[in-house]
Amino acid sequence: MNHDWLRAIAEQFGSTGGLRQLGGEHDLNFRATAPQGDIIIKAMRAHGDAALVEQQCVAIAHALSADPTLPLPQVLPARDGRAWQHVADDRGQPRMVWVQRALEGIPMGEAGPQQLAVLSSFGALAARLDLALARFEGAATADAAKWDLTKAGWIGAHLDVLGNGARRRLIEDILADYEAALPSLRGLPSQVIHNDLNDFNILVVPGLAEPTRISGLIDFGDMAVGPRVCELAIAGAYAILDHETPEAALAALVAGYHSASPLTAAETDLIWPLLRTRLAVSVVNSTIEAAGRPGDAYVTISQAPAWRLLENAALDGALMRARLRVACRLPATDSADRVAAWLDRQRGTFAAVIGEALDDLSVGQLSVATSTVPQDPFNLRKDEARHLGPRKGSDRSRWLGQYGEPRLVYTDRAFHKGPWRASNRRTIHMAIDIFAPAGHPVHAPLAGRVAMVENRTGHLDYGGVAILEHQTPEGDVFHTLYGHLDPALCETLRPGCEVTAGEVFARLGTPDGNGGWEPHLHFQLALTLDGMGHDWPGVADPDDWELWQAICPNPAALLNLPDDRAAYRPIDEAALLAERKARFGANLKLSYRRPVTFLRGWRHHLFDEMGRPYLDAYNNVPHVGHAHPRIRTVAADQLARMNSNTRYLHPAQVALAERITAKLPEELEICFFVNSGSEANELALRLARAASGGYDIVTPDHGYHGNTTGAIDISAYKFNKPGMGGRKPWVQLVDVADDYRGRFRRDDPDRALRYAAQVDEALAAIERRGGKVAGFIAETFPSVGGQIIPPPGYLAQVYERIRRAGGICIADEVQTGLGRLGDFYFGFEQQAVRPDIVVLGKPLGNGHPIGAVITTRAVADRFAEGPEYFSTFGGSTLSCLIAAEVLDIVEDERLAANAKAMGERLLTGLQALGEKYPVIGDVRGLGLFLGVDLVTDGDSRTPATAAADYVVNRLRDMRILIGREGPADNILKIRPPLTVEAEDVDMLLARLDICLREVETARY
Repeated sequence: MNHDWLRAIAEQFGSTGGLRQLGGEHDLNFRATAPQGDIIIKAMRAHGDAALVEQQCVAIAHALSADPTLPLPQVLPARDGRAWQHVADDRGQPRMVWVQRALEGIPMGEAGPQQLAVLSSFGALAARLDLALARFEGAATADAAKWDLTKAGWIGAHLDVLGNGARRRLIEDILADYEAALPSLRGLPSQVIHNDLNDFNILVVPGLAEPTRISGLIDFGDMAVGPRVCELAIAGAYAILDHETPEAALAALVAGYHSASPLTAAETDLIWPLLRTRLAVSVVNSTIEAAGRPGDAYVTISQAPAWRLLENAALDGALMRARLRVACRLPATDSADRVAAWLDRQRGTFAAVIGEALDDLSVGQLSVATSTVPQDPFNLRKDEARHLGPRKGSDRSRWLGQYGEPRLVYTDRAFHKGPWRASNRRTIHMAIDIFAPAGHPVHAPLAGRVAMVENRTGHLDYGGVAILEHQTPEGDVFHTLYGHLDPALCETLRPGCEVTAGEVFARLGTPDGNGGWEPHLHFQLALTLDGMGHDWPGVADPDDWELWQAICPNPAALLNLPDDRAAYRPIDEAALLAERKARFGANLKLSYRRPVTFLRGWRHHLFDEMGRPYLDAYNNVPHVGHAHPRIRTVAADQLARMNSNTRYLHPAQVALAERITAKLPEELEICFFVNSGSEANELALRLARAASGGYDIVTPDHGYHGNTTGAIDISAYKFNKPGMGGRKPWVQLVDVADDYRGRFRRDDPDRALRYAAQVDEALAAIERRGGKVAGFIAETFPSVGGQIIPPPGYLAQVYERIRRAGGICIADEVQTGLGRLGDFYFGFEQQAVRPDIVVLGKPLGNGHPIGAVITTRAVADRFAEGPEYFSTFGGSTLSCLIAAEVLDIVEDERLAANAKAMGERLLTGLQALGEKYPVIGDVRGLGLFLGVDLVTDGDSRTPATAAADYVVNRLRDMRILIGREGPADNILKIRPPLTVEAEDVDMLLARLDICLREVETARY
């Protein structure tokens, strides 16, 4: 169709450019540029009803008068003052045309699934729109009939379009639930609602430095009259399409709506069935429309994601009802508050569950914060499960386990909720444990009826388990669960059996029959069985704890205990942060916009207090992984003996020196042990000055060598910051050999020589000031400079110039040494040079405070002409034994080979992302030392600092740790412990893909 007939309309508003067609089900929509801002031209179908346009214009005006801050499109009147005008199209057909001021942003459907905070704000906006339309007396538009959720049953007559397979049966089930909900729906008040807040009628402005915000609610062409919950269900249907956590997304949306316009429990109960009904209408309608309009992609734009949501068997409607109630701070069930009040009143009157009072039992500690069980948080060993202690108190066979306690002991695959080890997992205990010997009798605390009895034989399952149903005098029903029982109860107990208060109905099982656990009773209370499923979970995902805490509250009352007697008390992170700010300097920074508290670690994962695992792709100091058991064993053994210094003989010091020098050129044979990389670099400067007779240092710009005074003096990354005094006269800077964004780039075959030639200028400057060069120091591969891999031959040219001038060449290998680079044990090997001094830092001790300086005998002898050198605990027996163990682990576990393999996998994946996303300017690295240079423009290579900041913080929210470096902080820094595996690399790449897509969306 020729659209020139609309140009006259565009010209009325000053537009002289072209028209860009937008999507639409029946009508035409165009965007045009105008002097006062872009406009949207809307043309109704030929011979359309003028009342439809009039109704939309009046509704928008009414809503804006009620709430002027709503992001609704402003209607621009024609020259005659009317909101719309008749125009003949290219076929001479009359059409009603009207114009709106375009709102900023892009459709949410183009931006992709939104974060929970955005959905919450969307929910609040939807509520405000409903409030603004509450007194609007308009009628439903003619087009709204098929989308009116109070009349959605029409699709039942059209299910033949779906065939006779599983999809038809699914829609039939949805319609049955809808019919059951109709009486409740019809009993609610009605009003005019937008009725089509789908993801293409919601505009968002994606943010990087600022949060993404909702910028527009558009297209009032399907307005209907109905209960406001229909509006919310429709909005939710599209907002959660293809969302990774649709339940949480819907809860956030509903909570946002409730915050602006409180919902009743009856309304929240209708949201899920109405949401599914809306999607059922959508897929049936799109199938019908597609048959008549096979070339129009708009009519099926939401069909595939709608089917994916509807066919998601993991979404439990019964549990969703409770979830949405709890999100609105409403009781999980109608009877929840009554049951809780009755239990509280009866506290102290219930029969003793194990036949004796629990008041004097000690409370054990199995939390992430207090327990080191299991050693491997991903694999609870059988012996660990059978001996969960230690406990306090004299009776070690009887003790209590806490309600609400986050534990890492739940390691079976059944507790994991995603494809990766850092995916969500269930960790929070929803019961009180009573530990007692196997065979100990279990009593019913009050009369009840057996609802279920089973023997669950899976590893770390319940073993023998029973559920009793109880009823309050008011007739409210609740249940108690008893886990880890002797499976023999299955022979004596049957569903439907009555159990009297105090009756012994089971006994505690042995580890061979109770799921493999130390004998104990898992005692759990549930206020509803809706959504519990067959498994009756006893452990909750921390992200769902608010929901499960409402469904399965603290059962202490049934045990005649105060609620806080065996309830976990989490760390108050807000208070912890405030105390830190009060006790430490303001320039001691925390990582990430939302700081994270870590209490456990294992290999390349860290765990927060609630047991959530984080993939550590940033911390290079735990070189062989967090909490390596071999290091712990060595440390504990030596601390049981002694820990002293290098003024006394001990074989550990010599053994470590031999281990390190065996990996170095033979002339590097003399070792000094210190406590850190900073101290090591200080010592390296002293060695260089003693050996050369000079004082001046040449070093690359933006380098970092530690936080001591001397190290800062040669670290441009630090001394160029405000208040640091700038460069000392005896420090000469040369460019970092960055061949991506530096002055000499990869298209220059002589770039290595050109960068190295800058040393000549530095040496000349030293001579002009009357100084003498002591040496050249550089991170072999500059890390804070931007994860730089210098061009081949660069250091060889530099070293030649420095040595010719009488200087000493120092290789700072804190970041790159000890196998991180895969093929090269040290970075200087890749550059084919032999330094005079090599510096190592805390990765040598896997985080234990040790550093090392290794040099030639000639350099050491010149240094020895000065005063005695001594570092009190540099090279302590403990430090040397730990460092030697680290070197052994690198060899025994073939971690350098792993660094090579995983580094290649990661580099290949990052390069593929670079082909996909223009924000990636460069990908570089070797082994597990990698950098991703983000740019706003590939040609200018302008640093994308805001994008890098966004990615690092967004990945933190996805529970992946990386950093950013470079002079403009735009380079993603990836350097995980050497234990990282293929699954972890794939997780990082998949999550980074999402982040980069969001970054590109923000550049719309």
